[in-house]
Amino acid sequence: MKEKVVRAGIIGSGFAASFHYEAIKRIYSTKVEVVGAFSTNSSLEFTSPRNIKSFDTLEELIDASDMLHVCTPPSTHEHLVIAVLIRGKYVIVEKPFTGYFGDGSAAFNGGTFSREKGLKLAMESIQRMLKAEQESEGSILYAENWVYAPAIQKEREIIQKTGAQILWIQAQQSHSGSHSKDYGKWHLSGGGSLMGKGSHPLTASIYLKHVEGRARNGKPIRPKSISARTHAITRMESYKNEGHLRDTYTDVEDYASIHLVFEDGTIADIVASELLHGGVKNFVEVHANNHRTLCNIGPNNAMMTYNPVDENFNDIYVVEKTGTKQGWSFISPDEAWFNGYQHEMDAFYRSLVFGDPIESNSELASDVIVAIYTAYVSAEQNGTEIPIKVFTI
Repeated sequence: MKEKVVRAGIIGSGFAASFHYEAIKRIYSTKVEVVGAFSTNSSLEFTSPRNIKSFDTLEELIDASDMLHVCTPPSTHEHLVIAVLIRGKYVIVEKPFTGYFGDGSAAFNGGTFSREKGLKLAMESIQRMLKAEQESEGSILYAENWVYAPAIQKEREIIQKTGAQILWIQAQQSHSGSHSKDYGKWHLSGGGSLMGKGSHPLTASIYLKHVEGRARNGKPIRPKSISARTHAITRMESYKNEGHLRDTYTDVEDYASIHLVFEDGTIADIVASELLHGGVKNFVEVHANNHRTLCNIGPNNAMMTYNPVDENFNDIYVVEKTGTKQGWSFISPDEAWFNGYQHEMDAFYRSLVFGDPIESNSELASDVIVAIYTAYVSAEQNGTEIPIKVFTI
């Protein structure tokens, strides 16, 4: 079993597919062969440079693979994940797990639909995915890299070994706008900054409370209620575009702030926005009863470089989302490592081959999506605290 070569298939051919492919190449504990990819767009631009096969149908790719990577817009996740599970295969699904993507009509507007309806339909989508997993020989592996970021995993160790009680978490992801062309349209992305940015720090926060609960009481501590505010700053008529922030969002928010209460009464405060200059601001700060930890996922000061002329670094990658390479930069010597991409992929393949338990599973994914859509209900009601109905798995 240890010598088995695991066959990996990639569904999608865009940005996420590229970094999944690079992360697969760094897996060290199992042998992995990327058999190919399938995309409803032409996948040849993705497959040809990598000398892998472009499959004609999704079914052919699934049948040829042991592990499938779903690297497509979130509106497609449910269908694809269930298709993989029906065939008894393991599936790695990118964040966000699933969601509500409108009613299919051309008139749908993400700014005007009932958030209660969105929550209800998102929960139904989760339920269908969880049911498919329960009936399958395969498993859902939730590709939330923040869970496997080295800083978060070190905090996991601290919590487990010291018996810490987390009292308050502060967390954030912000930058100047998404890579994805689909982002900014609710029917494709299932939300704005709360979904696209907030899912990272929200997942890390919920995950660490899961860890605490299992370490102290044998079961995860789960979300209980949430209050939120969202805003669309770059869509205001008074917004002055200086060309540094993306402002092509059609019907989603570009700022969100949430206050989460867990079932033990402890709390988390999370910010997500598209309004940040100078790269990313990705952190989780844990305030516990016996320690305080600041996890700087990005930027961090592992390496700092001063460059007097922007053009000097034309061929040098510095760090995600920075607007200029001139002056001081928090240059990342290995951004994928700090972000946890290779660690999550190695853990997922170890789970398939050796049966190791995974840290980022469908229970965590479902908690996050239910919290996000309950937060949208709260934001629609100007910040009213709303109970969260988690799934029992």
